[in-house]
Amino acid sequence: MEFIDLLSREPWLFLSLCTFVGLLVGSFLNVVIHRLPLMLERQWQRDCKELLSQSTEEPDDSKFNLITPRSRCPQCQVMVSAGDNIPVISWIWLRGKCRHCDTRISIQYPLFEIMCAAMTFAVAFNFSVSFEAIWAIAFTWALIALSGIDLNTKLLPDDITLPLIWLGLACNMFGLITDLHSAVLGAMAGYLILWLVYQAFRITTGKEGMGYGDFKLLAAIGAWLGWQHLPMVILLSSLIGAIVGITLIIVMGRDRNIPIPFGPYLAGAGWVSLIWGHQISEFYQGIIGA
Repeated sequence: MEFIDLLSREPWLFLSLCTFVGLLVGSFLNVVIHRLPLMLERQWQRDCKELLSQSTEEPDDSKFNLITPRSRCPQCQVMVSAGDNIPVISWIWLRGKCRHCDTRISIQYPLFEIMCAAMTFAVAFNFSVSFEAIWAIAFTWALIALSGIDLNTKLLPDDITLPLIWLGLACNMFGLITDLHSAVLGAMAGYLILWLVYQAFRITTGKEGMGYGDFKLLAAIGAWLGWQHLPMVILLSSLIGAIVGITLIIVMGRDRNIPIPFGPYLAGAGWVSLIWGHQISEFYQGIIGA
């Protein structure tokens, strides 16, 4: 309690602590973004082998999860030392290259670490020292992980989206971000809205316009923020997605038949609504009422 009182009296200390933790978590989220799809692929392969009555035995050194084995260079296979794994600083110090073989290290790693720290700071600043801040920060981290995975693999794994729905409902059992009634309706409406859009697009064009992971992600956003935020989230994500898609087609000559992951736009719109949703609504109502 004394520590919490200290954080309440010294907001700069709370913000600094949250930013530092966000930087460390950003480094871990890079691991999640890279490894979770591989873990799921391995599990799918094991499941297929079991269905085909094939051997599923694996060598002892094949253990692969978010902790084991330690990070290593994909080219020279040398393990990354603790000194070379400091968020952002190590990437700058090594000039974005492996210390041993000079293989390029993706700029995604420091960018996601910086983004996680900045977004954690923004949430902490907005909610101050409170239980709401802790829950909102966890929500933010999950959105970052989902965005990174979807960008890389066009996959929104159930391992994150489904627990995120239940966590949102659990959070709002205590009315921390919205009331439970709005959260339940938000989860239901979030899934149903995109499912209906998907079915209408499929019937009209014969193509699948989005994946089921998008339905679950919007359901999770609805569970956290309530059904009242869904129109804003859908509008913002659709607008930004359309702008980015058109820009990629016109400027970069991207094939319009190549699918663009929609999850990052949903996640980004959900986060914006979490932080500035009420201000945006008031601004919009002011324009309408003027």
